[in-house]
Amino acid sequence: MAETNFRVRTLLFVNKSKPEASELAGEMKEELGRRRIASRFWFFERGAREDGGPPKIDFDNEGPWDLAFSLGGDGTVLYTARAAAPRGIPIIPINLGTLGFIADVRRVEWMEVLDKWMSGAAVVSRRLMLEVRVERRGREVWKSCCLNDAVISASGIARLIRLTLLSPALSSSGFTRLARYRSDGLIVATPTGSTAYSMAAGGPILDPEIEGIIVNPICPFTLSNRPIIFPPGEGVTIEVEKEQRSGVLLTVDGQETGALEPEDRIFMRAAPFKALLVGSDRKAFYGALRNKLSWSAVPLRADFEAAGEEGVHA
Repeated sequence: MAETNFRVRTLLFVNKSKPEASELAGEMKEELGRRRIASRFWFFERGAREDGGPPKIDFDNEGPWDLAFSLGGDGTVLYTARAAAPRGIPIIPINLGTLGFIADVRRVEWMEVLDKWMSGAAVVSRRLMLEVRVERRGREVWKSCCLNDAVISASGIARLIRLTLLSPALSSSGFTRLARYRSDGLIVATPTGSTAYSMAAGGPILDPEIEGIIVNPICPFTLSNRPIIFPPGEGVTIEVEKEQRSGVLLTVDGQETGALEPEDRIFMRAAPFKALLVGSDRKAFYGALRNKLSWSAVPLRADFEAAGEEGVHA
């Protein structure tokens, strides 16, 4: 890349559980230094907090930051998105994991993707994120955001829990009780999260460019309880029923957790920001579906490389 006078400041989110991530981070720091690009490491490690969540993010006093790299798998991207998206920082998701539905940039491609981003030629996918709030007796007690999903489930021994889905669509004022669930839990997922836990629980797969919020019960007692998709602006509200006796847990992106009590209300709606994923376009998404779910014996990436930009015909 041609020498440039402007200075870019980057954050490298490194998954400590993957030795190759730390190795790559060292290589990247050297290369970024040669390009007059500042870099700062931020390590991702599961279980670093007592509640099982990742360490708190605190780098605002060092900002502003221009770009973030995620070095790991999809879990690292989820962590990076919760830190970077509220600050408007785009993310290059480098895949060092296995599935890679979100992290699609291969290790050998990161410099190419960086060059495209710096020249303004990179594809940037704008992914819907959910804002998640918990109110208890009218007071907010917990708040977070997620790129994949928010899951309400029993804490401890697996058992049915009682939840109510509230909808503003059926009422001009307040909420209407749309559905009651006795189930193992409830998944509220984004289009990005439609290929994660929600898909495993029988939910629909959504194109990442479609904006919708999936509500998907986990093993419901009543078989007529089916997944439903709501418009993102309307949002979703879940209430833990007063009769609920066993413990209930709210888990965000499989990484942050919060305990719930009877009559708690969980408000979920489209966040006022998007996760900006650099180099992860719709072609990459459908390639991941075809390859990772074994929809075809021939890898889609190989098809595109053989046919060029025009793609192939089945």
